[in-house]
Amino acid sequence: MGERVRGWWYPYIFLALLGIVIVVNGTMAYLATTTFNGVITEGAYEKGNDYNRVLAAAKEQAQMGWAVKTEVIPGSVGHAAEITVSFKNKDGKAIDGLDVQALADRPNVNGAEHRFVFAPKGNGVYSVQIDFPESGQWDFDFLASGDGNTYQMLRRFIIP
Repeated sequence: MGERVRGWWYPYIFLALLGIVIVVNGTMAYLATTTFNGVITEGAYEKGNDYNRVLAAAKEQAQMGWAVKTEVIPGSVGHAAEITVSFKNKDGKAIDGLDVQALADRPNVNGAEHRFVFAPKGNGVYSVQIDFPESGQWDFDFLASGDGNTYQMLRRFIIP
């Protein structure tokens, strides 16, 4: 038997590098199909198509000229708090007789939604006592309706 040809191992280097590329690509494909799918908003396409209606509703709400003020009053026990909302029309008069509700949600926690109905306190003020399951950021989606008017707003509160 003779001497080996110089560079006889070059094809093996090529095959090893090709094998590494195949393993890395296979790993990346597996991770891409089994981890976070990128969906943050369910029904995003439909919501996007409905955006002109949302803009029209926002313009109509702005023309109402309501002044809305929210306040969080921390409770003395646990994560309890009182949330108050006051409504005034564009003339500065208190708006009574509204049905005020809110959907509270944790920004980064799925399934942490809670619905609250606010009780009228008079003079355009509505409130609810809440014992939150945990402290931190809560997003409130308020909806007030009455006398053929609807007012919606979003607020973020920090609950101690």
